[in-house]
Amino acid sequence: MRVFGIDCGTEITGFGVVDSDDSGPLTRIVCKTSGAIRLAKSKSLPERLAEVYCSLSAELERWQPEVVAIEEVFYSVNAKSALKLGQVRGVALLAAAQRRLPVAEYAPLSIKSSVVGYGLAKKEQVQFMVARLLDLPELPQPADAADALAIAICHLHTAQTLAFQEGRR
Repeated sequence: MRVFGIDCGTEITGFGVVDSDDSGPLTRIVCKTSGAIRLAKSKSLPERLAEVYCSLSAELERWQPEVVAIEEVFYSVNAKSALKLGQVRGVALLAAAQRRLPVAEYAPLSIKSSVVGYGLAKKEQVQFMVARLLDLPELPQPADAADALAIAICHLHTAQTLAFQEGRR
């Protein structure tokens, strides 16, 4: 299974692609790519949203995932920031929907618990565990790309657990 993870942000939107490799005795998770879409503050919000949409669309076309995993909206003290983040999420969801890709959404606590084992883990802990789980030679940079990989890993863990549970019934 190939999963495209997206960590939405108003300044940097991270993305990451992972595959599950079932060819050996143990299932491995393999990193195919990760990166970040850096948005210029000097551009208007519509221009930045268009850039996120076009960039994610190009990456989805390039990597041909089976599913897109994205972080759920979290509640913020600053309503204006939450609204802008929601708009970025909207164009990310649109990019996936236009390719008729299923979308799985995960709460931040679930993502961190799945990858680190602790729902309140710090960004550095997420980066470290993502590097370990994917056997990367160095920490994924920027942290937003590591978060996107963590979201994709969370989806693979969830899918494997559900498949295992269904097999036991």
